[in-house]
Amino acid sequence: MPESGRWQVRRWQDAPPAQRRTLRFAAASAVAGLVIATGAVAATGPWDGGQRKAERDRAVAAARTGGEGHAAVGGRVPAGAPPVLGSLGSGRPGTRAALAAALEPLLQDSALGSEHSASVVDVTTGELLYGSGQDAPYTPASTIKLATAAAALAALGPEHRIETTVVGAGGDGIVLVGGGDPTLTARPAEGPGPRSASLGELAEATARALKARGVQRTRLAYDASRYTGPAQHVIGANENLAPVSALMTDEGRLDDSDRGPADRTAEPAADAARKFAVLLRERGVEVEVEVVEGRAAPDAARVAAVSSAPLADLVERALTNSDNDIAEALARQTALASGQPASFEGAARAVTERLTGLGLPMSGVRIADGSGLDRADQASAEFLARLLARAAGRAAPRLRPVLTGLPVAGFTGTLRGRYGRDMAGRATVRAKTGTLTGVNTLAGTALTPSGRLLSFAFLASGTPSADTAQRALDRLASAVASTEG
Repeated sequence: MPESGRWQVRRWQDAPPAQRRTLRFAAASAVAGLVIATGAVAATGPWDGGQRKAERDRAVAAARTGGEGHAAVGGRVPAGAPPVLGSLGSGRPGTRAALAAALEPLLQDSALGSEHSASVVDVTTGELLYGSGQDAPYTPASTIKLATAAAALAALGPEHRIETTVVGAGGDGIVLVGGGDPTLTARPAEGPGPRSASLGELAEATARALKARGVQRTRLAYDASRYTGPAQHVIGANENLAPVSALMTDEGRLDDSDRGPADRTAEPAADAARKFAVLLRERGVEVEVEVVEGRAAPDAARVAAVSSAPLADLVERALTNSDNDIAEALARQTALASGQPASFEGAARAVTERLTGLGLPMSGVRIADGSGLDRADQASAEFLARLLARAAGRAAPRLRPVLTGLPVAGFTGTLRGRYGRDMAGRATVRAKTGTLTGVNTLAGTALTPSGRLLSFAFLASGTPSADTAQRALDRLASAVASTEG
């Protein structure tokens, strides 16, 4: 959010992609109660590069009614998106006391376990409005994905795409080379919206190129060497995360799911290559002998390639659905962009360096993985709250997908089943959840009744029950959303 608390109005069509996401986020936040319609958003899609289409359309409709703080461009509202906020509410002297009065009794709830912390920051001014143990490091669970996402966006930018390629291997041989895109799909395309890179389309382009050279038979190898170090996370084989590989399809899932826990392949790269061989045969190119692991020559000629959705979309998907596979890929892509080995350790160093470069309070922060499944991760409530405030700032437009990817309370992602119809904070809270056994966390933004945007983080350890802890965290976020000084 700009330091002045006021957004500059400009033509939508002239804005760069990162700024367009800012406009969508700001407008959607300002009219949050109208932006989300239960019937429209409950379907959770499709993606539209920063906001779901249903949210965008509702925002446009609300803006056209002449809501407070909105201005038309050239006497009309652009058809593609609403104009930006005129301003958000600025600080009130009594806010600190009001937040303390609202939050402190809720923090005494035994559902929050033996240790907990809290931080609330005014996004416009950067002022710490409330803190309780805010500097103390805690296990953040999946809220560490906010840090992973911010680091990847800082390193690569929101428009970066991950390529999967096929290159020549001498004679009539080819090599399938993984670039690190876990969303590469072997499934047929379904529905509108941004597409994942398609293994079928890569096979089609490869077959065309080979046939143009008169090649009907080929040898196939696969190269997943872009990532190094152990592929298995420290938690071991797990339905929440496939072995981390530079080459995989559909996150290594063995069913038709695209989110949540699922059985995973133990050999994501080999499985992807075998699927590619089948797809080539279906397109009239016979693959000789068994598919084997190999290494593409540095100067190998490119035969075909496909690209992932933009990094902004991968970040949003990772945050909305708490997708561990994408989060680990984002961490390794950050390592590659930073000259570090694309391993768990190299990624941790690269992410830490990028976060330090953003000027965030790093005392006690420890990055062990990209997903938050490792209990060695450490972060403070103030670190997370200030990261979110920084993502809203004018100085960091590349970070905006960190905000637009946050689940909407009561409607999308991991918050879809939380925040009942009459609960304060429904639709006006957007937050990343975190859950491990005995650990429950929540970090996000809340829009107050006067239109003031606050960022918050609540971390709890030693929680006796995930369900009761989540309800306690939701009450805290609702209190932030409904408090005025």
